[in-house]
Amino acid sequence: MKLSIVELGTVAPGTTEKDALADALENTRRAERLGYHRVWFAEHHLSRSGASHHPELLIAAASAVTSRIRLGSGAVLMNHYSPFMVAEKYKQLEAMAPGRIDLGMGRATAGPVLDTALQQNRRSPAQADHPQQILETLAWLHETFPDDHPFTGHPLMTTVPEVPQTWLLGSSPSGSTLAAGLGIGYTFAGFINPAGAAPALRNYRETFAPQGFGLDTPRAMLAVNVTVGETDADGLRLANSPKGFYARLGRAGRKAGSVMVPGPDEAAREMTRAEQDEPVGITDGRWPRFVAGGPDTVRATLERMLDESGADELMIQDLIADPADRRRSRELLAEAFGLKTV
Repeated sequence: MKLSIVELGTVAPGTTEKDALADALENTRRAERLGYHRVWFAEHHLSRSGASHHPELLIAAASAVTSRIRLGSGAVLMNHYSPFMVAEKYKQLEAMAPGRIDLGMGRATAGPVLDTALQQNRRSPAQADHPQQILETLAWLHETFPDDHPFTGHPLMTTVPEVPQTWLLGSSPSGSTLAAGLGIGYTFAGFINPAGAAPALRNYRETFAPQGFGLDTPRAMLAVNVTVGETDADGLRLANSPKGFYARLGRAGRKAGSVMVPGPDEAAREMTRAEQDEPVGITDGRWPRFVAGGPDTVRATLERMLDESGADELMIQDLIADPADRRRSRELLAEAFGLKTV
């Protein structure tokens, strides 16, 4: 089983974004030693809770302090950028760390203020065509523009034959259909839409069609929010942090960007009983937003999710406030799945 991590650069209570960025790089080094397959860095703008704003910067920094683990984006928000810029940037990263770079592509809105701030043309902002943006990015990377296309004959880096792995990230059925039709990897955000994960991943596998973009067979990944403690009780207590963070987001409205990840005891004081009691395992066939417990309990839940979805790989998101608890959770998960430490 391949286990991977999406690194948010979580800012611990009482610390700074500088601390979180240093911690993210140290966590990547630790993940490599623990046997994790890849680390992806998030693109979250104007977020006080996470310091990973531009994944390319962290990918470059992490490539200098690791040697084996794959590094990538989870995800580049394609609706804000030109396909050429994205393709060239990740081709350059591939040149810096050959055979280790992943380009995870997605889209998201952060509201009218931030969406406008990210646009160059404020008067007539571009109307993003997501499928076309993905296809154009792939065409730049694989040099597959039609003969009569104006971009034909302009290779990105002629002395770098390697191409990053390409993935589409999503949380809806339409994304699985797009990834399958393009013949690229697909990652489903189960922590956003747990009920839609298994059907979307099955649809991707069933409709996958190779298009010459690096894959002959499907490559499916399931992303899950996971908290592992020494015991079930410990894992449940630590899970108050992600539960409390999402509860805060639900109450924050326009101030969502200022919401911080709370410590587990602080979160417990803030949440309603219903919020605290939200399931952390599969209940009556329904997948949870958060998976938590001791190592054996968490492994059993995740293995069932893999069986039901047909995913090849698990990507772990964690919103554990204390860096030491977060590191220990990742260690326990690696041990539970028998990853080979280096």
